[in-house]
Amino acid sequence: AINLEKPEKSYLLSLIRHEEEPEMPPKKAKLSESLVSDFQKWIALGAPYDKPLLEKKGDQSTAMQVTPSDREFWSFKSLADPKPPVISHSQIKNDLDHFTFAKLAEKNLTPNPQASDSVRIRRAYLSVIGLPPSPQQLKDALSKPHTELIDELLASPHYGERWARHWLDAARFAESHGFEQDYDRKFAYHYRDFVIKALNSNMPWDQFIRWQLAGDEIAPSNPLAMMATGFMGAGVFPTQLTEKEFESARYDELDDMAATTGTAMLGLTIGCARCHDHKFDPIPVKDYYQFVSVFTSTIRSEVDIPLNSDTYIASLKKWQSSHQALQEALTTYENLPDTTKAFHHWLKSKTSEKLATSDWNTLNFVKTTSDQAVTTLTPQNDGAILASGKAPAKETYTLTTNPGAQTIRFLRIEALTHTSMKGKGPGRASNGNFSLTDLKIFANSPGKEKQLLKLTSAQATHEQNKTNLSAVSSFDSDPNSTGWAVDLGGIGKDQAAVFKLSDPLTIGENTTLEFQLRFHTNTQHSLGRFRISISDKISPPVKVGEGKNFQIEKALKGLLTGRLTEEHRKSLLPLFRQSDHRWNQLNDAVSESLTSKPQSLNAKVQVTSEGFSPTKHHADGRGFPHFYPQTHFLSRGDPKQKKGIANPNYLQILMRNGKSGNHWKEEPPVDWTRTSYRRRSLANWITDSENGAGHLLARVAVNRLWHHHFGKGIVATPNDFGLQGALPTHPKLLDFLAQKLISSGWNIKALHREILLSATWLQSSEPSKEKAAIDPTNKFLWRFTPRRLEAEVIRDSILAASGQLDTTMFGPGTLDESHRRRSIYFMIKRSRLIPIMQVFDQPEPLVSQGSRPSTTIAPQALLFMNNPQVVKWAHGLAQNLDASQPDEAIRQLYLRTLTREPTLAELTNSRTFFDSQSSSYSKEKNAAQLALADLCQVMLSLNEFIYLP
Repeated sequence: AINLEKPEKSYLLSLIRHEEEPEMPPKKAKLSESLVSDFQKWIALGAPYDKPLLEKKGDQSTAMQVTPSDREFWSFKSLADPKPPVISHSQIKNDLDHFTFAKLAEKNLTPNPQASDSVRIRRAYLSVIGLPPSPQQLKDALSKPHTELIDELLASPHYGERWARHWLDAARFAESHGFEQDYDRKFAYHYRDFVIKALNSNMPWDQFIRWQLAGDEIAPSNPLAMMATGFMGAGVFPTQLTEKEFESARYDELDDMAATTGTAMLGLTIGCARCHDHKFDPIPVKDYYQFVSVFTSTIRSEVDIPLNSDTYIASLKKWQSSHQALQEALTTYENLPDTTKAFHHWLKSKTSEKLATSDWNTLNFVKTTSDQAVTTLTPQNDGAILASGKAPAKETYTLTTNPGAQTIRFLRIEALTHTSMKGKGPGRASNGNFSLTDLKIFANSPGKEKQLLKLTSAQATHEQNKTNLSAVSSFDSDPNSTGWAVDLGGIGKDQAAVFKLSDPLTIGENTTLEFQLRFHTNTQHSLGRFRISISDKISPPVKVGEGKNFQIEKALKGLLTGRLTEEHRKSLLPLFRQSDHRWNQLNDAVSESLTSKPQSLNAKVQVTSEGFSPTKHHADGRGFPHFYPQTHFLSRGDPKQKKGIANPNYLQILMRNGKSGNHWKEEPPVDWTRTSYRRRSLANWITDSENGAGHLLARVAVNRLWHHHFGKGIVATPNDFGLQGALPTHPKLLDFLAQKLISSGWNIKALHREILLSATWLQSSEPSKEKAAIDPTNKFLWRFTPRRLEAEVIRDSILAASGQLDTTMFGPGTLDESHRRRSIYFMIKRSRLIPIMQVFDQPEPLVSQGSRPSTTIAPQALLFMNNPQVVKWAHGLAQNLDASQPDEAIRQLYLRTLTREPTLAELTNSRTFFDSQSSSYSKEKNAAQLALADLCQVMLSLNEFIYLP
């Protein structure tokens, strides 16, 4: 009755038009064309039955219209530029206080006095670095200005570890795929390390955002930029799929990328527009699919990335200095008048020589690249290409040449030895072998489509076998596990493989050839030195040997005919230099220096990018494509109901001043083919505070900081700035701080400083019945709201107070609950979260989390009473105290755990408990130490220890 693909052909419409029987409505006049048209529109919408889908804003069109009134909602408007209210108060310390104190005065409230010094210092330590101060740090802090303390804490490496955890919640970061099997993502931890390093270095917030969306396109040679892209691929993914689930799973994956970008960065629930126009916010379904289209070819990959350590950078600088000296010596010699004269003399002598003859023409390549940044491909004088750098596990070489007009029947790849490789190679593997997994050649002619050349047969001077490791297997139907390789009898010797084209190819002067050599069969089995030649002969020899150089041959013809151009001279220089003894000495020194270039340590990193091999999983065996070439508009979010191709674009509501998506579009450079630059264009839009989404990005960032400093944001829903989210309690203050963030160059530490130095943050947390009667939830900030610390800070504080904290930073995480590093270094495995973290409300990393709940349940108290790990920590704390001097031990215990001296009553009660426990352990040799450990466990169990004061 209903045809969703062609609504106008629906049988239902024929019935209500009385074109077919039974006529509807039965025995009554047929409906007007206007009503019939409404039925057709309803079918086009997918025939929804819930009323809201039929009620569109304004007219009854099938597409939501973003109206000027939509743009008047507070979060979609441009940032205001409010001036701090004029108000006089003795506690005011900065502009921020003018806004909060003015609001208090408006509500007939007064601020609390400043907190005590011990509370102020404890609050600063726990807020900024997530660790309590030691007794010595407390003593030092008491003698310095508050500004100096805050600057020191913001400069601490522990700051990044503390604040990275907040962003990782928003980024739904985990190190496994999720779902039933929940396979590990072994190299995902680099994204966590990126966040810590970025925050510690005070990376501008707009750059922090841009790199997570498109670091691989903005700074592809920067290891941190590549690691940053882990943001997009941190979501769940079902690795066990049937063929029927492939496309649906991919659309779910795209939704996760788009929805998390929306909530984490813009505070918008973009994902709610997947099946229909957003019910509350002005986000049409069209905007959703165009936004999703940005990520069309974005996939998870595992790539080798060099880690530029300080030691490596120092040794590299030293090498660069010595190498530059050698290079300058060579250049100086080449420019000597005597050298120029020798070249001219050589040219004259060549006019009487015959042109070289060979069955093979060696190709000169104008571009040689590897898809792994650690490899450098350098052309040599004999036409060979030398690979240098530490060999990555897998890589693909791409080579481009313009061989000139000729006919090609065969091509030859020579695998050549070199002293820079193990056993002289010719491969870069630890045993000197190689494996050419897949070979592709493309012809690019002006005005024609790129042509893949078909190969039909191959022969080689040496092959490991005649099946899966033969020359023929380098162009078979398996692009991953077979390929030309040699065995022990062929290693350390020059080898050659000759490939026949299915049909002779005749090309013109402007045709370029692109060679793709893929090395994926075994680890590090790429070619170290190789040469590629072509032949027009019917049956050229299968052997190693330098062929004619097409460019040099062309130049010699010009020399013989008296038509030698400057371009010809440049082509002949390499030939001349082969006969120049001094030049060869200097060039050999440069080449030798290249082999000693320091190599950085490589790390396998999970990135989310384009153009790399996808991360393997179990669905690969069934042919999972990892991405589809196009993203389509879907009816009701169903991949089986496609409604046309969605091209990349952004949210209309956040495109201002008459700008369209093309305003932010950035085309890749002419020599860049690996990625589409769609995400780089997205990064341009999302950080543009004048015309794009940057104003909302700034508001959301400010609110996140405020939320984590005060326990509740100026907007109480940090992940929802839409119409269903909370309204800001201090809208002018929010815009003031957002403007300040942007004008400071997106300086996040400066924003922290503004908050932490304010009288608003420095207030005591003392309650007041009179003030609470006016503002029971403290939304107007008449006091500092005390709150329980997060799971990570509770555990880290116990380790720090007990002197057992291991401050080693970065690297793989662990599931070992007894490890002593900071809790951010727990591995986040979705199916095996750490119990002590969960009991104190660490969220499941399935979707973006803007705030954590704070529950009070019996297992929390029981954990401190009975957990063997807590008991062990308590004993460790006791080891740092002197049980033979109980009163001093109790005093030090209070300083270590609560950052203050005990009161007289507390000292008395603690001593009574200590003496009682000592008596109960009277039969033990170390009764006093055991009693002190019990007292330590009591102190760790206090609410005051696990609360931010």
